[in-house]
Amino acid sequence: MTALPTIAASAIDVAPLRYVDHTLPNGLRAILVPDPRVPSVAINVAYRVGGKDDPPERSGFAHLFEHLMFKGTSGTAPETIDRLTEDVGGYNNAFTSEDITNYYEVVPSNHLERLLWAEADRLASLDVNAENFATEREVVIGEYDQRILAEPYGMLDELVNREAYAVHPYRRGVIGDPAQLNAASLDDVVAFHATYYRPDNAVVVVAGDLDPDAALRTIERWFGTIPTPNTPVPRVHAVEPEQRAERVFVYRAANVPLPAAEEVYHIPAASHPDAAALDVLETLLGSGRSSRLYTSLVYRKQVATSAYASADLREHPGLFGLRVTCARGVALDTARAALAEEIERVVAEPPDAAELERVRTQIASSLVRSRQTNSGISLALVRAVTERGDPEVVNGDLARYLAVSADDVLRVARTYLRPENRTVVEYLPA
Repeated sequence: MTALPTIAASAIDVAPLRYVDHTLPNGLRAILVPDPRVPSVAINVAYRVGGKDDPPERSGFAHLFEHLMFKGTSGTAPETIDRLTEDVGGYNNAFTSEDITNYYEVVPSNHLERLLWAEADRLASLDVNAENFATEREVVIGEYDQRILAEPYGMLDELVNREAYAVHPYRRGVIGDPAQLNAASLDDVVAFHATYYRPDNAVVVVAGDLDPDAALRTIERWFGTIPTPNTPVPRVHAVEPEQRAERVFVYRAANVPLPAAEEVYHIPAASHPDAAALDVLETLLGSGRSSRLYTSLVYRKQVATSAYASADLREHPGLFGLRVTCARGVALDTARAALAEEIERVVAEPPDAAELERVRTQIASSLVRSRQTNSGISLALVRAVTERGDPEVVNGDLARYLAVSADDVLRVARTYLRPENRTVVEYLPA
């Protein structure tokens, strides 16, 4: 069997995104990417409000509104967005992260105006009433029960954020605390909506089969008349203090089948110059079956059932995580010792040329694939604006990744993967 030829990362190319970037007088930012190859459009409406912006003692409010925004307005019935998308062969959904709440649709391009109208309508006249609040609060609490309590390792991410951050609101997570949600009043919810759901806190990105001038006129028609409050949008200014000593926490749960641990290190924000090298370090250590952690811990030493790395780059400084789940019969100390050997290796010497080329190719290929759909393009621009402050950075990402050298990987590993910068959460069967 003839092996398929490999493509060098340097040979991979991606065309720059051509877009129109316009801010309306009321502060709403619109970014339009014309691409007539497919007769459809992807619409993203992102609000700069995420888990970190939840009010004190009201964890889960941003996530709650991800649900409430589908419950109808003063002039439309609940699930109107579903009818306008699914009934014409499209789809819609939303997600809440630490930094944003993002609503998105993909529809045939001749339905663009009605979706922009619907998005403007639920921004301007959402029906936040007691019945909807009570119903969706139960849905969010049900998600917590399912995704955090019922899943064997669902609580681990919550614990990692809680213990790794001392003062920054990233420590509260995103999904929401049931007790705090149950303690909230309708007045709390209405005030949160008025505070963050406003034109000057929104970014509208549309990519696909569109005429930029016509699309911009449509956005101005439906969004441009929505007033902006006189008060500024509250922003999180908390600064996490430098961690100066390793912290280790041990938790147990009855539904944990095998011991696991996550080791996390504080890293800079997504806009930092080290971000690209940290992404390369993530891929090198723990992205896929060719990564160092999988090859060593799962395949060769067989001390783990899974092992991976994650460079969680956010608007504010994030976390670089290394997670290992033990193989059956293996003690957690044994698996963590194997993990420690890989950390020692990556801070001792740079990767060789062949390994670095493989990692670059993985990242470059993933970036190219993400640009093959209108939804991928739209989301890339949303994240560029909200996390890094500039849509144009998407056009330099490939060059930044290809410019990461072996010495850069060694430097960021030594800079951030330091024991005193580490928080460890061990998660054991009860």
